[in-house]
Amino acid sequence: MAIWISEILQSWRATLRRPGFLLLASGVLALGVSTSTAVFTLIEHVLWRPLPYPAAEQLMVLGMVQGDAYRGSSPRQYQHMQSLRGVASMGLIMGGTIAVNATGQGEPEQIMALRVDHDALPTLGVRLRLGRNFSMDEDRPGGPRAVILAERYWQRRYGGAMNVIGRSMQVEGVPRTIVGVLPTSFDQFGDDDIMLPEQLQPNSMEDDRNYYVVARLADGIAPAAISAQLLAAIHAMYAAMPGSTSNDWQRASFGAVPLQIALHQEDRPVMLLFLASALCVLLIAVVNLTNLMLLRALSHNHDAAVRAALGASPWRLALPALAEGGLIGVGGALVGMGLAMIGLALFSHFMPIDWTHGEAMHPEWEAWVLALAVGVLGALLAAILAVWRSRAAVSTGELREGGRSMSRQSGRLGRALVVAQMSLATCLLCGAGLFLHALYDAAHASLGFSSDHVLTFDLAPVLGRNPDAASTRALAQRVVQRLSAVPGVEQAAVTNGLPAGDQAQQFNMGGVHAPNQPYFDTPLQMRGVSTDYFSLFRIALKQGRAFAATDIAGSEPVAIVNEALARHEYGGHALGKFVVVNDYSGYPGGKLLAQDPDKQPVVARIIGVVADTRQSGPLDDGHREFLYMPLAQVPSYILNNFRYFNPFRFAVRVKGDPNTYRGSVHAAVAEVAPGQPIATLRTMDDVVHATTDYPRMNLMLVGLFALMALGLAAVGMYAVMAVAVTARQREFGVRMALGASPVRLASWILRGGMLQILAGLLLGLGLALLLSHLARAVLEQLGRTVFDLPAMLGTSLALALVGLIACLLPALRAGRVQPMSVLRGD
Repeated sequence: MAIWISEILQSWRATLRRPGFLLLASGVLALGVSTSTAVFTLIEHVLWRPLPYPAAEQLMVLGMVQGDAYRGSSPRQYQHMQSLRGVASMGLIMGGTIAVNATGQGEPEQIMALRVDHDALPTLGVRLRLGRNFSMDEDRPGGPRAVILAERYWQRRYGGAMNVIGRSMQVEGVPRTIVGVLPTSFDQFGDDDIMLPEQLQPNSMEDDRNYYVVARLADGIAPAAISAQLLAAIHAMYAAMPGSTSNDWQRASFGAVPLQIALHQEDRPVMLLFLASALCVLLIAVVNLTNLMLLRALSHNHDAAVRAALGASPWRLALPALAEGGLIGVGGALVGMGLAMIGLALFSHFMPIDWTHGEAMHPEWEAWVLALAVGVLGALLAAILAVWRSRAAVSTGELREGGRSMSRQSGRLGRALVVAQMSLATCLLCGAGLFLHALYDAAHASLGFSSDHVLTFDLAPVLGRNPDAASTRALAQRVVQRLSAVPGVEQAAVTNGLPAGDQAQQFNMGGVHAPNQPYFDTPLQMRGVSTDYFSLFRIALKQGRAFAATDIAGSEPVAIVNEALARHEYGGHALGKFVVVNDYSGYPGGKLLAQDPDKQPVVARIIGVVADTRQSGPLDDGHREFLYMPLAQVPSYILNNFRYFNPFRFAVRVKGDPNTYRGSVHAAVAEVAPGQPIATLRTMDDVVHATTDYPRMNLMLVGLFALMALGLAAVGMYAVMAVAVTARQREFGVRMALGASPVRLASWILRGGMLQILAGLLLGLGLALLLSHLARAVLEQLGRTVFDLPAMLGTSLALALVGLIACLLPALRAGRVQPMSVLRGD
């Protein structure tokens, strides 16, 4: 044992006396460790972070499922889930926040509210920081008005006052009593400022899947048992209800999904993509390290041969390399952790808030253990492989050559490792190339509208002062008229959704069809707009006319459709045809819905066809179907839904810089609607830019991984070729003495290296196609397909160029070998 310890210490001393190889090898390994550790920390923080609820593994969401993804539930379905056996408790939470106006302490402002029923917080096991949960009476329609504050809103507006419970604040002009304050940890269901009781109507007929049904399972109950009950109960409910959409619901699947999975199901494809990229970089780093250590071992073959001839055992021969590998592993792990911490700190500023939860991400102890294990095991594996493959060279032949040759088997292994590196780098760069191509196309794509010189803001009419659709329309008209009078403003418009923006601006409209025809196959996007909407955003009118000032309530209902809707639903001949909106007679319980005067069908004549726009910004494919109606003619039921879920979006086209009009816009709104808050005042260019923030961040991370892979592959290729040339200098000297020209030698080396690169490229392209399903979901969001010929060609050319440079320098050195110096042994 003492001899072994002495060998290890001697190996470490020798390595530290000449630390160049240690720094190079540790740096290569650190790149792989840093990427894997950073991605592990990110995945742990986003997908595996324990929910801050007791016995969180028993929490499920119940409703419609598609594959393993949760697709929401409706109030009608929720009311038919109450009899499920094995459910200890159940609650309803709105799937997203709504904009409301609040006045409590300070100036009125527009804030975000989350609606829940009185069973939601007890089901989750939330312990309020202050006060209590909603009571059953407060959760009934017409019950006492109550509100619960989010912790950050309580701190911001009330300074964290402990006596806030029992105070009154106005929400939508109606006084509400503050009954509680949520804990800081409650942020999984949206970026909310306050919480309101849902006050669900008994026997609700609402079937919009905009809710989470959260259930806590009883002890010992499996989710599969609940799923089977739920599927039978919901299908039986719709089977008893006539209506054309009942069959659709009966064909749908329902089940239980763990809450932990449902909350982050949209993030899983991206996380898998990051994980695959990080593992690819790690593999390239380990392969590169193996190459370096193999070359290191080969350079020590003469010493090993002398020791073997003197009787050293195989373990004694391998021990120095293993000791050096352990030192490299520890150094690479520590440096890699440092790089991971720096990377996480930098990229935290670009990550979505629901990933970071407003906190700085840092590796936990599990990440440190992972980094150390990956570093040490990777380095030891590389050392073992290097020792195993170099053992063939430890022979009497090595003694005769004096360490001036490299075995043919070792050369083949080096070439195989280069091919493996190039394959992995090709696979990773193909993914980055797909993203880069998507963003390049997006930067040059036409949005279908003009965003320059446009300032936008949100306004949610205070319900206490605007209780119905008529007063809401009147307020919107007054604001538009006043904005139009602001000096420098060319046009002003109002809509329930801008031509591009976030997902919250989408309003998927059902109950729409052509006369005497079934409902449209796909719920379309409906927009209520003012007269100048199309001209303000420069949306091209392809056929017919735009809305006029005479298209008001009481006149003939009219509509404008985009080219996608005209093409898909009317065969390209929509002008002059009719469309029926607000028709729910074919829905389950349609007869009851038809008794509501606000839910009567409206038949509108199509007077125009406009160009398609990209709702999700430059990355949208532009094929979404849109139906536009004058805001004055939008049915009251639909207009109230617009206002309930989202504020109205106002826009002004101005002369000069839109940001210089911020004060004028505030003053104009305050003049016609005193006390009416506005929010999200920003330019339309900023709105469009924000639609690509998330894909750009994905590209930045995958692109960084790809650049690291490219650099590692280049270093590995250069190292193998350089050492191979050095080891074969005697052979090259003999060849040149026998008449071989320097150009011939250099071209021979270059040809061998490029053959390895070609083999790696072909294998890498095949591997990229094989693993393409990992990126399929992300690519579909970008409107791309897996097979992208320009991206693959660009990747191949980039790798070939880098490989050519890596091979060219050693090849030129081979051509400069001096035959006489080599043959003399100088």
